[in-house]
Amino acid sequence: MSRDRRGNPFACPGPLDRRAWLKLGGLGLGALSTGISPTMARLFAAGSAANEAGAKAQLDHEFSVILFWANGGPSHIDLFDLKPQAPAEYRGPFRPIATTVPGMEITELLPKLAACGDRFTLIRSLHHERNQHSGGTHRFLTGHSSVAANLPRSEFPEIGSIVARRLEGQTVGVPPFVANTPFYGGGPAYLGPAYEAFMPDPNPVTASGNNIYDPVPIYRRPGGTDNLAISSEGLIALTRRRNLQATLDRLPREIDSSGMMPAMDAFQQRAVEMLSSSRVRRAFDLSEESERTRLRYGETHWGKSLLTCRRLVEAGVRFVQCQATYRLRAETGRTSNWDDHSVNSHIFKAYEEKLPSFDHSVSAIIEDLFERGLDRRVLFIFCGEFGRTPLIRHQDPSGRPGRDHWAQAMSVLVSGGGLRMGQVIGATSRRAEEPVERIMDSNCLLATIYRRFGIDPRGTFPDHSGRPIHILPSGEPIAELL
Repeated sequence: MSRDRRGNPFACPGPLDRRAWLKLGGLGLGALSTGISPTMARLFAAGSAANEAGAKAQLDHEFSVILFWANGGPSHIDLFDLKPQAPAEYRGPFRPIATTVPGMEITELLPKLAACGDRFTLIRSLHHERNQHSGGTHRFLTGHSSVAANLPRSEFPEIGSIVARRLEGQTVGVPPFVANTPFYGGGPAYLGPAYEAFMPDPNPVTASGNNIYDPVPIYRRPGGTDNLAISSEGLIALTRRRNLQATLDRLPREIDSSGMMPAMDAFQQRAVEMLSSSRVRRAFDLSEESERTRLRYGETHWGKSLLTCRRLVEAGVRFVQCQATYRLRAETGRTSNWDDHSVNSHIFKAYEEKLPSFDHSVSAIIEDLFERGLDRRVLFIFCGEFGRTPLIRHQDPSGRPGRDHWAQAMSVLVSGGGLRMGQVIGATSRRAEEPVERIMDSNCLLATIYRRFGIDPRGTFPDHSGRPIHILPSGEPIAELL
């Protein structure tokens, strides 16, 4: 016998069985938008209350990741691995400044970040072999090389989907994996749609290779549409959930013979659990934060995005990934990501334009995680699929400077996660062309993250043909972090 918040006994209805979920999955959009039976509404309310009570005790020891993804590829030589002694055609115009950690220097455009150097670590010696955007994203986030070069969605599961699958059942009333929009080259692959990230208002163009779309919010916009609307009584109104509906509609209804029934059951069950949970809706609601906190992060796209990411991991989400896209002025460049070829943008003017906002918001989330004690269980990561060519290029007819794709070297910033902070791991050559100290495949970072999650990267999942595939084909955890 269970008791409500006032101590009164009530009979717990228990989990919905397969038949109940199928009935719920078969409800039409009109039925859901006009209201469900009072019995179903009470069931959602009771489930939400149980979720709220059961989840709070779990949060103190749950490890989570916030991945702030610089899609397009940020320039390591202009951000975190400057080479002031290199020839002018390599080093660019920015000067390095000291951080609070002796010997650690970063670009002069990030003074606030420099002031909290003891709260992050720079990894300067990661590399892989894929120079294409989706191929590089796939390689970095899955640990496997894809067969296709320009694949919209992944051939192997990305890390967020692996986490969602391995930690299934450990999150209560919240999705284990949340993103703002699909990544070009990311996805759950053969794990199936049940382990795709929940996205409040995704833009499918982000998985197409197009690089001039507007930044996609992970936060709720006043007056905007998203997949989070729900009445206060717990009656689900799905008229605005076009993306969720489209995903479910693509699942074959004759799934008993196709083997997709478990995936559909899990997808729909998590969707309803999430939509009936006040914790999820509140996590996306920045109005619950004080004005001081909102200003600390910045009333900008990046500020609101990172504040929402922090609220999501506080609510129990285990993996949050968000694109670090930014709308440049037209005279600076046409791209909204970090793909700063000469034909796309003037790379140095682009950095001068967007790095002050980056500095403000990224330093804010790092300091906030530490002040709240979340640094022990939340790992913040900033990186992209690769670095940029150390040699400056001038392909645009205007002659403006740019840098091209460079998977041979990259820099990654990590903060928190119960790992060792305030250090630089690895080094590149004098022109930042390749690692020369502590040379590591990018899989080593994934292996480190999996270890913190308690996931064995040598574990396997069957692919579409039933063949067992290792989570990671290679890579060892980074000992300096552990």
